[in-house]
Parts: sequence; C-alpha cells; structure tokens
Amino acid sequence: MTQQFYSNGKLLLTGEYVVLDGALSLALPTKYGQTLTIKELDSSMISWTSLDEKGEIWFHTSLPLEFFRNSGVNIPNEAENSLLTSADKVAKMLLKILLEAKRLNPNFLNGKIGYEVHTKLSFPRDWGLGSSSTLINNIAQWAKVDPFALLSKTFNGSGYDIACAQHNSPIVYQLKYGNPFAKEIEFNPPFKDNLFFVHLNRKQNSREGITRYKVQEFNKEALINKISGLTEEFITCTEISRFKELMNTHELLLADILNLTPVKKNLFPDFEGAIKSLGAWGGDFVLALGNKNTPEYFINKGYKIVIPFSEMIL
Repeated sequence: MTQQFYSNGKLLLTGEYVVLDGALSLALPTKYGQTLTIKELDSSMISWTSLDEKGEIWFHTSLPLEFFRNSGVNIPNEAENSLLTSADKVAKMLLKILLEAKRLNPNFLNGKIGYEVHTKLSFPRDWGLGSSSTLINNIAQWAKVDPFALLSKTFNGSGYDIACAQHNSPIVYQLKYGNPFAKEIEFNPPFKDNLFFVHLNRKQNSREGITRYKVQEFNKEALINKISGLTEEFITCTEISRFKELMNTHELLLADILNLTPVKKNLFPDFEGAIKSLGAWGGDFVLALGNKNTPEYFINKGYKIVIPFSEMIL
C-alpha cells in the first residue's frame, strides 16, 4: 500500500514575531511545497530518503521499527539514546518528530511492517518557505495526529506555517488564548503585478529571531493592536500608494522593537519602492513593491531570485 501527502509552503506577510503574542496576521500559502510518500516494506526498518527540488538526495537514514514498538507513551531507551547521541542534526530532528508523533498516537508505527519513505521539496531548502513545517504537517497526516500539537512538541512557533500547509488560499491567522485560528480570505490586490518576492541569499534561523524579540521590553498590547490594525488594512487596501505606506509603517514598527535596521535602509537605500521583511528578519524572502523594472534592479544588485506575486502565491 502506498500513501501520499502534500503540504503548502508559507510566507507571513504581516505580524512577524507579534503573531506569537496574538496579533492578527496575514499569511500566504505558496505554490511551492513538500510531498511525503510512504510505501509498505517487507522489513523491520523505516528507510527514509529526502529529495530536493532537483530530485537529488540530500538526506538518507534507516531507523529500526523497534524504536517505536510499544502500546503506550513510553518510548524504548534505545530510541532516546539514539536521539541524544546522533551527530546528524537532520536524523536527530526526524527521530524526535516521529517519536513525538508516536507519543500523540501510540498506534502509529506499532505494526511489524516497515516503510520506505520519500520526501520531495519543490523549492530549494534555503528559501525558507517551510521545509520543516511542511514535513511536520505531512507526518501529522500520516500519523493521524494534530499537526499543531506535533509542532509544539518539536519546533514550537506560532503555527501560522502549519495553517498555510493546510489551506489553499491566503488566510488571516491568530492565536486566541493560545489556540490557533485560521480563516481563508480573498487577498488579490489590484496592483499585485507590482509585488515581488526577493530572496536575500541568506537562510535565517527563525528561533534566533524569536529569542531576540522576546527579550525586548515594550508595550506588548499596544503593538499587538497596531499590527492587527495594519493587517486588516493590508487585506482591504486597493490603492498602491496606501499599500506602500502600510509596508513602511509595519517595517518601522518592528525595526524599533527589534532594534534592527530596516532591510531597505540597510541593503537597498536607492530603491524607489517599498521593501518589507517577512518572517524572520535578516534572511530568506522580502516583499518588494515596485514596477516592471524591479526584477532588473535586484538582479543587478546580485539578488538573482526575484519571484512575481502571482508565481509564488496560491
């Protein structure tokens, strides 16, 4: 028997960091994502192979099924020991995800049949579109567990990326009393041909950014209200000049809180349009509002990956 699952990638247009504290945020599922394919294997192993967007193997491991065989939540010591001693960070994290899925559903991986598992990304791993969140959501579907619960046991975070993995249109996302709330919306600005996603050629660790945000001292409630209000304006805005103002306002608000220089001032001071950071500041993609010459501007600056809005967003 063969099973296959798919999850969408993600971009957070508004509410980066503040989404953790309950701000209303605008999240965009992408046309890029990750597939998980599982085939039953006449073996006592899980043979796991991960492929990149070119179909090339970037990770492979084999895990004994005995790591997971139990009828309750007590995981065998050899699995825990393997987790603690593994020198391979990817293998270590994969085992942790599978073990936590097992704890959430003791019937998962409880049989005698092994599996041949393949994951396949449709985007480069350094793009920051959710190689981890798409994996979490796919494994959760396979294990029949709550993906938000699995996320909280492994990577933590707000969960907006899990919501994007599950939805095929833009969403508003919010944590209400710690619980995830997502609602599909229409976000189709008339000036979308002026919007581009530019990759900064750096992979950003979102956990480091979250840590930086959490140690800052500021009026949290005031910031949440401001970001939530901006999100609502982003969604309904039909004027390109106002959208530019909203991008700049959001960027300056977070720059002040994080004590960081906005990306436009830091890298592209001569750019005539607006640039807004997305997700973890300092890497991955930014949103640029410009014109038909915008791709050429960034390419000439050495930033070769410039993706129009309509080619990126579902």
